[in-house]
This record gives sequence, C-alpha cells and structure tokens, in this order.
Amino acid sequence: MKSLAPRLRAKDMAERYFAHPVARALIVLKVSPDLLTLAGFGVAVVAAWLLAEGELLIGGIVMLAGAAMDMLDGSVARLSGKASTFGAFFDSVMDRLGEAAVLFGLAVYYMRDTDALGVYLAFGALTASLMVSYLRARAEGLNVPGDVGFLGRPERVVVLGVALLVGYPAYGLGIIAVVGALTVLQRAWHVRRATRG
Repeated sequence: MKSLAPRLRAKDMAERYFAHPVARALIVLKVSPDLLTLAGFGVAVVAAWLLAEGELLIGGIVMLAGAAMDMLDGSVARLSGKASTFGAFFDSVMDRLGEAAVLFGLAVYYMRDTDALGVYLAFGALTASLMVSYLRARAEGLNVPGDVGFLGRPERVVVLGVALLVGYPAYGLGIIAVVGALTVLQRAWHVRRATRG
C-alpha cells in the first residue's frame, strides 16, 4: 500500500488547508452536505455545456471549481456529524454522473468539429473512468481495498483540467483512456491477488 502514501498525503493537506476551513464556514451558514453534492453536480453540468460550446478554457476552470466543491460535501458531513451511508452513496453517484457529463460535453465538442479521433478519445476516457471507479466499488464490496493504481479520480481531474487550461484536451483524454485502462488492469490484478484462495 506504499503507492497510496503520496495520494493520501495530498488528500490530507487539501482537506486540512482548504476543505476543513471552508467547511466550517459552510456549517455556520447551515449548508447541508447533500446540497453541496447537488451543487457540485450542477457545476459539472455547466462545465459540460461550456465544453460542448467550445469554451475550453472557461469550461476547464469551471470543471476544476466543481472538483474543489466536491471536496467540501464530505468535510461538511464529517465535521457537522451528518455523515451517513446514504450520503456517501449519493456523493459517489453524483460524482460519476458529473464526470460523465464533462466527458460527454467534450464528445459533443468533437462531434460538432467532426473530429472522429476526439470522439473516440472522449468515449475511451469515459469508459476507462467509469471502469476504474466500478472496480474500486466492486472490490470494496468484497472487503478488498480498491483505491490502488495510477489514475484515480483526483488524478483524472488534474490531468483533464491541465489539458483544458493549456488548450490540448485530446492529450488529456488520451492519457485518461490509456492510463485508465492500465489502472483497470492494476485493480483487477490487485483483487485477484487479494482473493486468491
């Protein structure tokens, strides 16, 4: 599990210096975790629309803002004592839908531009992203830690966000599709080893 250490350290720092201070302010304002989850999904849908319209830079900024918001619902739930099994389930479902919406927005952008390669990359990135998340959920349903491999959701957000900000979304999609496929294999092999015998 050593490969998880950098990811866990980064997550801990992001929560300590960003999510928790903002979450405390939101708790004072009586903002609920579920409302933040819905707001994060709404921001992802706006980002998807912007991307479909070809506004790649603004769409990338909005997408990253939505990802930052996504850190807050869990922090608000934990710090306010409102964490629940359904809340975690709802958050995961909306995260997957938000990610799918953003990638669909890029697919629409490439379809309008009649860029077949871009459409294929968007579809490949969507498939890899959903499978990486599914394998984690299925593994954890078998009581096997599933958050292993190169490209979890935070890494996918960073890769796509940077690619959008610099104006080369196809490269980001390609990285997510290829490295995401490798992550699927990593997680499948991890579960096989953990459940052998």
